Amino acid sequence: MKIWRVRKYNDQYAIEIANKVIPCQVGKNGLISPKFKREGDYCTPIGKWKLQSLYYREEKYNFFNDSIMKKITTHKITKSCGWCDDINSSNYNQKITIENDTNITQPHHEKLWREDDAYDIFFDLGYNKNPIIKKMGRAIFLHCSFDNLRPTSGCVAMKKEFFS
Repeated sequence: MKIWRVRKYNDQYAIEIANKVIPCQVGKNGLISPKFKREGDYCTPIGKWKLQSLYYREEKYNFFNDSIMKKITTHKITKSCGWCDDINSSNYNQKITIENDTNITQPHHEKLWREDDAYDIFFDLGYNKNPIIKKMGRAIFLHCSFDNLRPTSGCVAMKKEFFS
């Protein structure tokens, strides 16, 4: 997969990839160096990122180019998919399975099955992965824009049509 980065052009952010510039949204507090990134700061880490894994909801997005499927690991999103945001868990910043039984103690997590379409398709950017450092931020994805194109909590978002 190609390496890409986010840059600010005048008052708008855009993704630069393969000689293309695509408008995007970033965290509501803008861009920040990864060495200063912290959990909950609403900033998007600066860097050149390689798309690590593709996650998608099959019933909403199922038209992939075979050549892309051969180059990247893909995961179907189900109602039991979550992403651990619990800094006290050994699963911090990793995909987890959400248990349906409410009596089961499990780490705090973000649900990947969403009703706002933001996670219909997304890429894990591999931020804070090798090694995972607690409190340095997690779940930094390239995902679909919100309907009102509002800023994210730290991810990069672009209009869904750019994913096809």
